[in-house]
Parts: sequence; C-alpha cells; structure tokens
Amino acid sequence: MSAGRPDPEPGSGIGSRREARETALGILYSADRRGEDPAEVLAAQPVPPPDYADDVVRGVADHVDELDALIDSYSEGWRTDRMPAVDRALLRMAVFELLHRPDVPTEAVLAEVVELAADYSTERSGRFVNGVVSRIAEKHRPTPDEA
Repeated sequence: MSAGRPDPEPGSGIGSRREARETALGILYSADRRGEDPAEVLAAQPVPPPDYADDVVRGVADHVDELDALIDSYSEGWRTDRMPAVDRALLRMAVFELLHRPDVPTEAVLAEVVELAADYSTERSGRFVNGVVSRIAEKHRPTPDEA
C-alpha cells in the first residue's frame, strides 16, 4: 500500500490490472520456458493470482493456436516460435485481450503491452510489440464508431 492511497479493490482499477498483467506475464513466461501448460503452472501457484491474471492465462492457454497464427501473420519476418519468450508471452496476452476481452479498451491494451515490454524485455521490444499489436487491433477490433 502506498502512503496516502488505499490498496485498489481486487479486479478494479488500472493499478490492479497492471499487476494482474505482470502476474500473467510471469506465469506465461514460466510455462513457456519450462515447456509446461500455462493452466498447470497457474494451478501450481502457492497463492492464487488475481482474477484478471487467471482469466488472461487461461484465455491464452485456450486460444494459443489462434493467437500464434494471427501474431505470425502480422509479425513481419518473425514467427512466434523464434521470438524471445517474453515477447511471445506479451504478444499472446495482448492479442488475447484484443480478440476476447471487448471490455478492455484498445488503448489500454497497447499502452500496457508496450510498458511491460519496456520493463521486462529488450530495448527494441516495445516498438516491435507495439507494431504487431497495433496492426492486429486495426484489422480485428472495431473502433467505437463501428461497435
């Protein structure tokens, strides 16, 4: 808890979603590096993760083939199986949110994935991830006017 600010209510607010995404990223990365099913890694957590992290991890696990095919088609010169594991996990999370979580604004997905890439991946990952996710959002997520 920060001085002068109450802890956010679980599952609400930007701060809690950010923390949930970090948790989901860690679980997805760990599962990928160990060659395990993300749902199994999720179930083995000593402390249950936030609901949003659980939703994202399960969603990525359930839709990984769909997500990877779409990422592959938009990541010029890269296939998901050749990407750094952190970038792969970030892209899967963001594309899952774009396709299957219409309650999350596109701008929030883009901002968070770029920030997480800057914090946890390489210097150039932010631009790469932003480019792929932006192109997918343009083609596969309606604008508020179209919705």
